[in-house]
Amino acid sequence: MKPAEYYMRDRQHHAPALTPDYKTSLTRSPQYALLSLENSLSEITGPVFSHNDIDPLDNDLIKNYSHGGDPIGERIIVHGHVLDENAQPVPNTMVEIWQANAGGRYRHKKDTYLAPIDPNFGGCGRTMTDADGYYYFRTVKPGAYPWRNWVNNWRPAHIHVSVFGAAFAQRLITQLYFEGDPLIAKCPIVQTVPDAAAIEQMVAKLDMNTSIPLDSIAYRFDIVLRGRRSTLFENRLEGN
Repeated sequence: MKPAEYYMRDRQHHAPALTPDYKTSLTRSPQYALLSLENSLSEITGPVFSHNDIDPLDNDLIKNYSHGGDPIGERIIVHGHVLDENAQPVPNTMVEIWQANAGGRYRHKKDTYLAPIDPNFGGCGRTMTDADGYYYFRTVKPGAYPWRNWVNNWRPAHIHVSVFGAAFAQRLITQLYFEGDPLIAKCPIVQTVPDAAAIEQMVAKLDMNTSIPLDSIAYRFDIVLRGRRSTLFENRLEGN
């Protein structure tokens, strides 16, 4: 058996928990030493997902909440691979996404932004990676929206991405941004990440080869789960 390769953690790659320019980190970051807790049996034995848990429309956000029409907005495809630290595919992994609509508003009771709710857009979907670790979503490009950080902060267009492992404790969450968005460089949340290369890994690249003429523009976003250059995950800010 070939010895496993060891990847030293790059502590400059991930954002620190406390970043004063991102105001809510002042209250959400740990103030005391972290505690190590044993996982319960239920946490390390589930959930177990399969392709049988997925509806054919679960990965199509243009159709999966339709009430007789298509949602408003730029139609896009988001696709890519889930990979391990050696660039090997991770098959049969559940990938979930959730996002604002084209106007920048979430379908959530606490979202009070003045942009209207889209009656044909739910804003969430899920899929399973195939044998090659490949996933695919069809959706509309989310809009930017203001948020109460400083006087005039706006979140770049983004999609939240969740990847499930073989247990609840292995769920990882990140955000996907879009190539060329000028708000990326101005967002206090994005700028908590000290490594420009790490930010770049959260930016989906325009993929004209996968775009569908007269229909949808495509963006490619590969997710690297481990290793010294893994994708930044919000719930694993300490690294790997």
